[in-house]
Amino acid sequence: MTDILLVEDDNAIATVVVSALSDEGFAVHHCDSIAGRNAALTDKAFAVMLTDVMLTDGDGIEGLPQVSRNYPDMPIIILSAQNTLDTAVRATETGAFEYFPKPFDLEELVRAVKQAAGGKGKPVATNDGGDGLPLVGRSQAMQGVYRMITRVLTNDLTVLVLGESGTGKELVAEAIHQLGHRKTGPFVAVNAAAIPADLIESELFGHEKGAFTGAIAQSIGKFEQANGGTLFLDEIGDMPIDAQTRLLRALQSGRIRRVGGRQEIEIDVRIVAATNRDLKPMIASGTFREDLFYRLNVVPIELPALRDRRDDIRALTNHFLVQAVQDGLPHRTIEDRAVELLQAQSWPGNVRELRNTVFRLALMARDDVIDAASVEGMMGETAPQSHTATLGNFGAVLNQWIQIANPANGTVYHAAQAAFEKPLFEWALQQTNGNQLRAAKLLGINRNTLHKRIVDLQIEPDRFSLERLN
Repeated sequence: MTDILLVEDDNAIATVVVSALSDEGFAVHHCDSIAGRNAALTDKAFAVMLTDVMLTDGDGIEGLPQVSRNYPDMPIIILSAQNTLDTAVRATETGAFEYFPKPFDLEELVRAVKQAAGGKGKPVATNDGGDGLPLVGRSQAMQGVYRMITRVLTNDLTVLVLGESGTGKELVAEAIHQLGHRKTGPFVAVNAAAIPADLIESELFGHEKGAFTGAIAQSIGKFEQANGGTLFLDEIGDMPIDAQTRLLRALQSGRIRRVGGRQEIEIDVRIVAATNRDLKPMIASGTFREDLFYRLNVVPIELPALRDRRDDIRALTNHFLVQAVQDGLPHRTIEDRAVELLQAQSWPGNVRELRNTVFRLALMARDDVIDAASVEGMMGETAPQSHTATLGNFGAVLNQWIQIANPANGTVYHAAQAAFEKPLFEWALQQTNGNQLRAAKLLGINRNTLHKRIVDLQIEPDRFSLERLN
C-alpha cells in the first residue's frame, strides 16, 4: 500500500481528503503542524506529501526546500487558502509537484496524487522572483490564471492571453517575464492596434537606411530590442495579414530580416501575445492566419472580466488607493458601503475602468474616507444600489417611457421592444467588441436571431470593434 503524508490543520478538509485517498487504496497519515510533519518524515518514508501553507505552528512553505533536499524522491503537493499569485509563485519556487488553491476540485487532487505517486511528471524548478507582483485578487476566477502563469515560468512556450479590454493582459505578460528565467532580459511591448499598417513591419523587424521614404537612418525593431527577453505582442488580432505572414516566418525560423535588408538576424525572444478579439471567426473570414493562431495559441491564458470576479474589487480598490498615493494623490481609505456600490457596477472597461474611477475618487473626495455618497456622485444617479434596485429602476424607466412615448393601442409591446432592444443589443456588442457570436451568448439568444435584429434595427456592429480601451 502506498503511503501518503497529509499536513493539514483544517479537520474538515483533512477528513474529506483522507477519505478520498483511502478510497483509492492509499494509506494516509495525517498531521496538523510543521512539528508533526518533521516527526512523520523521520519515522516513515512517504510516496507523496500534501501540505497546507498556513499551519498551527508556522508557514508550511518556508521549510519545504529543505524537505525536498532531504527527500528528493517525494513529490510535494501544496494546498493553500492564501490564494494570491505570490503564494502560487512561492509554491513553484519550492519545487512543488503541484499547487492547489482552496477550495479545490477533489477529483483533480486525487488525480494529481496518483500521478505523483506513479512518478509521472517533474517538479517545477526554483525561481528567484516574487516581489512586486502585478496581479491582484484571490477570487476563484483568478486561481486558474495564477496556476497557468506558474507553469510557464521555467520554459519558453508561447503564451496567448485572451480577455476583454482592460482585464490586465499586459500585467500577465509582465508577470511571466518578471518571475520567469528571462527576467534579466528586456521586456518589450508593442500594440499592433496603435501602429499604422504600413509601418508595423518596420516597427517589429526594424529597417535599413533608405528602405523607404523617410528612412533616414537604420532602425532596430522590437524583435531585436527584446533579444534575450520577452516580446509582448498586444492586440495581435489587429495585425495586418501581410505582417502576420512575416511574423509567422520569424516565429518558425527564429530569424528576422529588417525592412530593406538582406541579412538574416538570429533572435532569441519569448513571445507572449494578447487579444480581446475572438480569432476563430477572423480565421474563417480570412483576416487572421490559421497557422499563426496555432503557433501563438500554445498556452492560452484567459483572463476573467471584472464582473466575473467581483470578490476582488475590494482588494483591487485598496491596491489602487495605494497606487494613487504613489502618484501624488491624497491618502484615502474607503468605507464598506462604498465598496459595495463599486461591486454592483457592470464595469465594461474592467480593471482599467475601476482603477481610473478609484483615482478620481481619491482626487475628488472631500474627506479622508471615501463614502457611499462619493461613489454615487462619481458613478452618476444611475449607479445601482442593489440588484433589486436595478430591476426596480428599469421598471420605472419603462413606465416613464410609456407615458412619454404614448404609443397607440395595440402597438405598445412592439414599440417598447424596439425602443429597448436596440440599446440592449448595442450594449452587448460593446461588451464583446462587435463579436456577434459572443454577444449572442451574453444575451442568451440564438446568433441568427441577433444578426436578424441587428439588420432590422440598422445597427452597425463593426463600429463597436473600434471602440476599444486597448
